[in-house]
Amino acid sequence: MIQIYTDGSAKGNPGPGGYGVVMRYNGVEKEISQGYRLTTNNRMELLAIIVALESLKTNKHEISIYSDSKYVIDSIQKGWVFDWEKKNFKGKKNIDLWKRYLELHPKFTIHYNWVKGHNGHPENERCDFLAVKAAESDHQLVDSYFENEVYQKE
Repeated sequence: MIQIYTDGSAKGNPGPGGYGVVMRYNGVEKEISQGYRLTTNNRMELLAIIVALESLKTNKHEISIYSDSKYVIDSIQKGWVFDWEKKNFKGKKNIDLWKRYLELHPKFTIHYNWVKGHNGHPENERCDFLAVKAAESDHQLVDSYFENEVYQKE
């Protein structure tokens, strides 16, 4: 089983943000993080999961994803995102990322696990550290969809 731990962060909402990922399989650990100059916490929480899944080189193993985001976990486990898709995401946020997730979802067998954030869970704390560090980094990317399609219109 591949274990994936994720977290997202934003300094302000919107504001500079980042995500952190810790992945484990057969004793090998990999970390991924990236910062963005203007984004939201929910976008980074969801993007962390997407990036982790996109980085996998195989879909032959079951995956356990651990996140402290009720927004992401509930949207998937309770099937809301699939209903949103049927309604063309009318009135929903993060459409670009949800569509990206939905392309990945059927390729894997995924078990989602919610963990309480900032509660001493070692992997969640590490992901939080990576996400915050990325949000504060001088090497941030532009979240083009958010800046051009959402933020400009608000």
